[in-house]
Amino acid sequence: MRSCFVYKRLKSGILQALVLTCCLSACSDFLNVVSKDQISDATLWETTGNADLFLNNVYAGLPGPFQTDDPWENFTDNTMNGLNYPFSRQVFANASYTPNNAPGYWGLYNQIRKSNLFIERVNASELPAEWKTVRLAESRFLRAYYYMLLWTHHGGVPLIEEVLNQTTQGEAVFRPRNSYAETFQFIVDECEAIAMDLPLTAEKNRATRGAALALKGWCELFDASPLNNPSGEATRWAAAAETYGRIIAGGAYELFPDYETLFFEENNGNQEVIFAKAYVGGTSLGGSREGLQGPRNAGGTPKSYGGVNPTQELVDEYVMENGLPIEDANSTYDPQNPYLNREKRFYQSIVFDGATWLDETILFRTGVGSMNEIDLSDNNGNSNTGYSMRKGLNPKYAVHGSNGLNSADFIIFRYAEVLLGYAEARNEAEGPDASVYQALNKVRERSELPPLPANLSKADMRKIIHRERRVELAFEEKRWSDLLRLKLAETNLNSTLHAMVITEENGSWVYKVAPAAGGSRVFLADRNYYFPVPQEAINRNSKLTQNPNY
Repeated sequence: MRSCFVYKRLKSGILQALVLTCCLSACSDFLNVVSKDQISDATLWETTGNADLFLNNVYAGLPGPFQTDDPWENFTDNTMNGLNYPFSRQVFANASYTPNNAPGYWGLYNQIRKSNLFIERVNASELPAEWKTVRLAESRFLRAYYYMLLWTHHGGVPLIEEVLNQTTQGEAVFRPRNSYAETFQFIVDECEAIAMDLPLTAEKNRATRGAALALKGWCELFDASPLNNPSGEATRWAAAAETYGRIIAGGAYELFPDYETLFFEENNGNQEVIFAKAYVGGTSLGGSREGLQGPRNAGGTPKSYGGVNPTQELVDEYVMENGLPIEDANSTYDPQNPYLNREKRFYQSIVFDGATWLDETILFRTGVGSMNEIDLSDNNGNSNTGYSMRKGLNPKYAVHGSNGLNSADFIIFRYAEVLLGYAEARNEAEGPDASVYQALNKVRERSELPPLPANLSKADMRKIIHRERRVELAFEEKRWSDLLRLKLAETNLNSTLHAMVITEENGSWVYKVAPAAGGSRVFLADRNYYFPVPQEAINRNSKLTQNPNY
């Protein structure tokens, strides 16, 4: 069952009206009053089917990156947009965002309000008790997930657990920000409280026990990391390891055998997926990732806006097929034949010079008349890095533009991330014990990499874990939060991103790493670890305080 049920065929006119009411109310500000002159509360909450439609609309608000040519990955050191006008290039790359134009998730209070409304009305209803238990847990999970996005991007935020009504409550609807610690504790407490009320397995795209624990473990990992735990307090790492360990011990998930097709629509809801956002292909809610983010040209015609182009920084993280990083003297890496004998995930994730896409050999090199020739002047929209994204792109949907054809889910939590999160937290808490090796080697084994060498130090294991996480989860909207929590942003984003430039010299093709056109990045450590609170929100609510130095 998909999260966007409001577009399914309905059996009666009254249900159609109900869905329209839910959709319209979803657009209101979280302080506004829900209109009651369109359909009565009695009708809305009198059957589980009607109430489900409302909850499905709360699911539908999950953010996802499949309908944009400028996803969050472009805010990181993993990728950059080939076009020079998107927000990631014009504003974010220069750290010139302000409370008036900053990105962020403050608008998710609309979804939080709907979650609160669902909880209030269902609690007061006479709907079946067993159904209420599960659906209330789902709504609380969604609310916790939305608060997680606010917390990781803005810090402490107002914690609102009831439906606010300015008409009846007046100024009392305006709340100050809760602290970072209070917001964190609220999220993890909610996840723990609802976990056992959620089923081990459920209808597709609904929250499960694993989803609640994955959210809890992620929040604990974020909290234990250097940004929020500069002293390295081991108990905080241990808490994350314990939560992730519960998912592993539960045995409900396994790695999907094929990393390349893991993300395709035919494998939606496979055994690795813990929680995902649905897209409905062939509608306005379908995914258009191929036509917006993929390789720009093929077959002599444009196939995409080319919005996501991997950087040399990311490419260099893919190890060799022997498991050694390219900087290792024993790796066999050849800088003049850099794409030979790389690990399997590299070929499944990156379109490089000489790779095949849509049955065509893609050439980024200069001087051969290729439509994909690297853009060294930042003026034509071609890749500025000499690479394009492949991971998760289904060739049959490579049609230029916002076509909405793809029904592939956006995977929010999957089992590989659990294994990597456990390995990181356990290594920091206890060192590289056997369970750390087991978790990492399981992820690496799928990509046919050899087991890790024995007797690694904690520091060496940490480096491997960070590399594994970056490669395994590339293009999945994880890198930005990792740069923040690991306090890498002030170095990795205060730099210039790089490209592979391939030119002919004396009859041979020469590979040189060079700064990417438009690749300069700025990150202000005194403020940019959190986004500002939108000025519009502060203008409405004088009790809100701004994040430092904005």
